[in-house]
Amino acid sequence: MSLAVETPGRSAVAVVGLGSMGFGMAQSLKRAGLDVVGYDVASAAVERFIADGGRGARTPSEAAQNAGIVVSVVVNAAQTEAVLFGPDGIAETMKPGAVFVSSATMDPAIARNLSQRLEALGRHYLDAPISGGAAKAAKGELTIMASGSAEAFAAARPALDAMAAKVYELGDAAGTGAAFKMINQLLAGVHIAAACEAITFAAKQGLDLQKVYEVITASAGNSWMFENRIPHVLAGDYTPLSAIEIFVKDLGIVQDMARAERYPVPLVAAALQMYLAASGAGMGRDDDSSLARLYAQLSGAELPGQGKEPHTA
Repeated sequence: MSLAVETPGRSAVAVVGLGSMGFGMAQSLKRAGLDVVGYDVASAAVERFIADGGRGARTPSEAAQNAGIVVSVVVNAAQTEAVLFGPDGIAETMKPGAVFVSSATMDPAIARNLSQRLEALGRHYLDAPISGGAAKAAKGELTIMASGSAEAFAAARPALDAMAAKVYELGDAAGTGAAFKMINQLLAGVHIAAACEAITFAAKQGLDLQKVYEVITASAGNSWMFENRIPHVLAGDYTPLSAIEIFVKDLGIVQDMARAERYPVPLVAAALQMYLAASGAGMGRDDDSSLARLYAQLSGAELPGQGKEPHTA
């Protein structure tokens, strides 16, 4: 791997995780004039970022060593903990007073625990899950649901301004941002399942699916997820922009949180079973609109592109 040269005298922003979201976020940071260094477990992602004009690192620790802000864009709580406290972890490498901006979706209790452990070392933790998708990440137009100390917000402000169209400041302690994100994920997961159920039911009725899309997006039954995901179904293209496994994880977290509170979530439970079934059928890494394919398999409905291999990463 070829590493770009550090710019002297500038505090870097490190991005750990250069997947579909992290890469766009790193681009937005760089476009805002910040000195950005990126790390990913996949060396090809780092090379791609270097080719795009950024700097690369071989480990999370190397990425963070001169960074005043570390933006972590990994998948889950376990990966976040590994970035901070695992081998080549950054908790000790980060400069005193630097801020760790955690974008992974996780249980609020875990976010609180990670925050306490990092802040005990003299570093700041901003609980900052994200929403908006890869396209908005690349444009710097994400929604960020953040909570943390005033010091954490102040330290992270240059990165937040570069990455987001809306930053909601939701409290002074980690965990609140995570809780807001889980409400979003409850709705998103259920809405995708409903959209896929509806469009495949329309196919079973022999309706013109393009016309169904046109009518529903102009009617009261529309949702952001119907409007965003159903074009994937109409194109027969299940290239993963947000994978089935994301909602296996996220709706699982919602269900665990609800069970602990003795709160009923029957719609989440039903949707989670469909994501689990799709994953078990081999679609776990495909786009989450693949629930429509699962409905088609169960019902004998015919969808566009049926029979061709899905384009997966």
